[in-house]
Amino acid sequence: MELVSQHVKQIMEECKVRARDQGLTFDDETLEYIVTNRDMIELSPKVMIPTLYDYWVHDVRVLSGKGMYEAYPSNPYETVINTRPAISYYNDNNPDWLNVMIFYHVLGHIDFFQNNLFYKNTWDVDLTGQALADKRLIAQLRSEVGRRWVDYVIEFARGIDNLVGYQKELDRAFRDERKKRMSRSDFYFDVFLQKVKTVSHNDYLKEITRYNECLKNGEDFYDLVVSKYPEFDELYRKALHARSDEQLDVMEYIIEHSPFLRAEENKWMKSVIHIVRNTSLYFQPQIRTKIMNEGWASYWHEYLFMRDDRISGHETDYAKINAAVTSLPKVGLNPYALGMRLFQHIEEMDDRGCYSFDYFLLKDEVGKKKYDKGNDSGHDYIFKIRENMNDFTFINTFIDQEFLDRHKLFVSGKRLNQQRMTWEYYIKSRRAEDYREMIIDTLYHPPEIHVDLEKTKDGVLYLNHKFEEKPLKTDYIENTMVGIEFLWGGPVHLETSEPSASAPDTAYSNFWDPSTPAGGTPPPPPKIEWKRVRYVMENRKLHKREI
Repeated sequence: MELVSQHVKQIMEECKVRARDQGLTFDDETLEYIVTNRDMIELSPKVMIPTLYDYWVHDVRVLSGKGMYEAYPSNPYETVINTRPAISYYNDNNPDWLNVMIFYHVLGHIDFFQNNLFYKNTWDVDLTGQALADKRLIAQLRSEVGRRWVDYVIEFARGIDNLVGYQKELDRAFRDERKKRMSRSDFYFDVFLQKVKTVSHNDYLKEITRYNECLKNGEDFYDLVVSKYPEFDELYRKALHARSDEQLDVMEYIIEHSPFLRAEENKWMKSVIHIVRNTSLYFQPQIRTKIMNEGWASYWHEYLFMRDDRISGHETDYAKINAAVTSLPKVGLNPYALGMRLFQHIEEMDDRGCYSFDYFLLKDEVGKKKYDKGNDSGHDYIFKIRENMNDFTFINTFIDQEFLDRHKLFVSGKRLNQQRMTWEYYIKSRRAEDYREMIIDTLYHPPEIHVDLEKTKDGVLYLNHKFEEKPLKTDYIENTMVGIEFLWGGPVHLETSEPSASAPDTAYSNFWDPSTPAGGTPPPPPKIEWKRVRYVMENRKLHKREI
């Protein structure tokens, strides 16, 4: 692994200039390395961070990736890391014209990392430096207490690292920023008068009038406030430094309240759990913006490269590679293709003024196709979307019937042909609502499990699963709860929901119903009835009880 040559670096710098001219924003400093195809495989399994702490699962994935590469040699194009400065890796055998395309793609990723609000928690973190420090700490602990025990803690912590309070941490970051910007006026009118003093509507309007008069006459309004409310300044100071008492996520609660981790000989485990939790928090936004992120980068590598004179003579080569990356499959999901075409669709629709009441009220299909107010504002609009949305809001808001019809998309179904005894795929629906639901079902959505403080007593950790019509994977419950019991140092209870005994075992059971005609669409499965159950893990033995 080595830095790219000065010639290739010059190409990257020129790409930055052209990207900024089109509105992309990113830091000046970036680092580009070249690696072999085989070495590129080793970067991806370790979540693209070479300095990340070592763990046996990483090694297994590296070996698996190498085995796949031996069977199906490929040319992975790039890997980019959300760090400061941003680091990207490229193959050592790329021609210059291909590097131009890839650089535009990478700059699209970096722009997304550094401007999408769901990445706010990562903006001030030196990930590579922190990961290296974490790796050294874990290596030191392994030498002191033994590799086996450290890896036990890592494995048990990784079993619940999807339960980190990412949304809460994100809200805390924005709340802290708002506190820093909160002026005395904001606090007085928004908090003090309404929540502390709970003044009447009439008195509130009088205070606004008095404030405006003081501004007009050049008087200090807050001299009058302090004379009337001596406690105001102290409450304002406390509000700027107040820490909210929001509920801790499962990993935080174990770190702070586990009797087992309080023991002097076990305190080192807290550092390991912190490392796993912080690493998970760092990568949460990437998991939640996969379609947007890849679509944004693909949109820009196509938009910029097609306008770049360096494509001359390589149009056919570019078309083949771009088609392999951004082809839109009829069955399955390609986040590059879906995200890119959705951004293009949004830009075109906004250019025509289609995101308006006048357009939505149209019932005439011909009128909709001809509708064009000439807004020409789509370019700016997609930048706002890039800044404020994640995959769920992006898909749920902008996949519409026009998008499906334009690209001839549909929801496919799978059924059994009883005459041929083979599975066959068929077009199940062409409705935008069904297609949205299909894509949303593929998105990352970890279970919402919190600590029930009222029932957590007498040494028992009580976890409550907020049921959202998706049961937990029962195959993993026992191993996960064994790890939680070890870290907690006592019994663990988990309350969740499962299908009742009368519910069908599989959605495919009706395929074998002789009343279903061959090749016909099977009837929908009966509605599932749910019941609440409690899993109890005590002394590494799992029991299940109905509630």
